[in-house]
Amino acid sequence: MPRAGEKRILIVAPAASTLRNFRGALIEALLARGIEVHTAAPGLIGDGKERSWLEERGVVCHDAPFARTGLNPFHDLLSLVRLRRLMSHAVPGLVLTYTVKPNIWGTLAAASLGIPSVAMVTGLGYAFTDKDHASLLQRIVRHIVRRLYRVATGRNRKVIFQNPDDRDDFIAAGCLRDPSKAGMVNGSGVDMAHYARAPLPEAPVFLMIARLLNAKGVREYAEAAAALRQRHPQARCLLAGPFDPGPDGISRRDLDVWVAGGLEYLGALDDVRPALAQARVYVLPSYREGTPRSVLEAMAMGRAIVTTDVPGCRETIRHGVEGYLVPPRDAAALADAMALMLREPVRTAQMAEAAFARAQEKYDVGSVNREMLLLLGLEPGAAHAAAGRKA
Repeated sequence: MPRAGEKRILIVAPAASTLRNFRGALIEALLARGIEVHTAAPGLIGDGKERSWLEERGVVCHDAPFARTGLNPFHDLLSLVRLRRLMSHAVPGLVLTYTVKPNIWGTLAAASLGIPSVAMVTGLGYAFTDKDHASLLQRIVRHIVRRLYRVATGRNRKVIFQNPDDRDDFIAAGCLRDPSKAGMVNGSGVDMAHYARAPLPEAPVFLMIARLLNAKGVREYAEAAAALRQRHPQARCLLAGPFDPGPDGISRRDLDVWVAGGLEYLGALDDVRPALAQARVYVLPSYREGTPRSVLEAMAMGRAIVTTDVPGCRETIRHGVEGYLVPPRDAAALADAMALMLREPVRTAQMAEAAFARAQEKYDVGSVNREMLLLLGLEPGAAHAAAGRKA
């Protein structure tokens, strides 16, 4: 086998689009430090736009042989074999993975070759949540994922979380037996220059951006939008995001019903900034997140927020300061908070101002990536910083 590249990292992603959208700034920070970056994601070689962006920066691209969704154990084991083959050719000095399948199969493939790895838990997802609402399939998935995570994290050098609730629940579920491996960052960060602040419009426009999943609170948003429009017919409620083929996905039939009732569906957007620019308030009624990137983008552009009082979301804003926190699965409470934003335009503008300041102070991508590099052991002083955290 060729000698592992000590300054070569392989990032295994669940989808090609996430490499630029969620890890683009981190990739550029790695390259700036002279680290050779390889990336792998399903369909990456055939995705001209994403591949071009990466290769223009000198990143080596590979196809990752797994599907983001699906529960076929034969396919997953085959993915493990193919990931191992990919790594035996790329020979990275470190593998970085994020989301469930890359975290599990990417870690196990790396471990089989003696390559150190770091996993990012960017959210626990429905496989860990909704105990009282879980279907039989969700309960089975939860059991399998927890057992696999327990095995995989035993082989990780570090496991990075985006909020303390995820870390604590992950450990309590038995998915990380060695808590000293846990690290923490403030989400993926947000590029304050790219998501430049935009003037706050006067028009009563609300916006939600998310994959069309029940767990994102899409259903509650649609119901709240209908209730809000009954009280405030001038209000517009926009929804953007792709359909999801997973078991938690929203059906086309449900979306068509909501659109017929006045919800405005924008589809999947390559660039969310124009939609954010026309919105006065950003809404994300998710059941749970790691750190919701869309909320950070909205804050960077100077938008007040309505989101849920759940792990991940509750860390992004302070209730009554940058926006409002509402209970999950409560369309009536969500509609009330949105209506309050309409009735108090001056306070809403003040919240938008506070949201921008908080994004700048806490979530700037440069600060987040410096902490990421320390946790990866790729920043000067990383060993000293790690020792200080343990102390």
